Amino acid sequence: MAVGARSGHEEPEKRPGEADGSPGAGVPAEAMSQASQEATGGPARTDGEDVSPGGDADGEGPRGAQPKKQRSFWKELPILIGIALVLALLIKTFLVQAFSIPSDSMQNTLQRGDRVLVDKLTPWFGAEPERGEVVVFHDPDNWLGDEAQTPQPGPVGGGVQKVLSFIGLMPSAEEKDLIKRVIAVGGDTVECQKGGPVKVNGKALSEKDYLFPDNTPCDDQPFGPIEIPKGKLWVMGDHRQNSLDSRYHPNQDHGFVPVSDVVGRAFVVAWPINRWSFLGVPGTFDQPGINAAAAAAPSAFGLAGAVPLVLWRRRKSAARSGTEELTLRSAPRD
Repeated sequence: MAVGARSGHEEPEKRPGEADGSPGAGVPAEAMSQASQEATGGPARTDGEDVSPGGDADGEGPRGAQPKKQRSFWKELPILIGIALVLALLIKTFLVQAFSIPSDSMQNTLQRGDRVLVDKLTPWFGAEPERGEVVVFHDPDNWLGDEAQTPQPGPVGGGVQKVLSFIGLMPSAEEKDLIKRVIAVGGDTVECQKGGPVKVNGKALSEKDYLFPDNTPCDDQPFGPIEIPKGKLWVMGDHRQNSLDSRYHPNQDHGFVPVSDVVGRAFVVAWPINRWSFLGVPGTFDQPGINAAAAAAPSAFGLAGAVPLVLWRRRKSAARSGTEELTLRSAPRD
């Protein structure tokens, strides 16, 4: 081969100081160290440990960076209070609200000054009050004009109560709501004669579990029979001789309470603590036959079963008549 000729597998021409062809070979160690320090933002490590660019060996972040300062409790407190108020307002509007008992009309189930929690969520799903439930409802037609009112608080107490009632933690001082027990609903017939029990759809109620001691069911104001229209309620207090309920308002829509005026069902006595209890539905309202629709069901089923039987008998009779007529026509004549 001629001098200076190159083969097809030649390697790159090596420069002075590059004995093994690797980059940086032959470069002084001080220069490499300085270059590494400039590239990584810190001194080069010579003990074999990796160094993250722009950070310490343990990867804790940029050298000299201070941890983010935590916000003080006093700065976060207004935010927490604001969130709590919004949540309380939402709960009061859509879920549960507190109400105060202003009179003695529901003794001994409820005492004057008791705080009850009212379920406001269920009516949003179309559920209507049922017999035996204790419900809070808006004054239908100035019923409260005859009942005792809650005393008005002073200026300071009134301001605090307005704020707390706005978010549902206290009842409003200007509330125009009543609380009674539902006795009959739309479609029912209710009555009570002097000396007798309250009857719903002909079934006598056993009210000893909730009626005030020594009270009569209706001796002070007998009524009925009265048929309750759809969308209306008949309500009575548990302290019958101290309750101006549906019986005492015959000139005001016959004493009926519109279902649309019902705020919700009172389900628990929340205050005072020593009176904490659930407000359930007495068992007498679950007795067989008290439901007007259920009472009419056997007759409806009987009628529904009788119609096909009558039609079948008429069809069979018509078929028999047709057969006899055909037989007479085909008989030989004399």
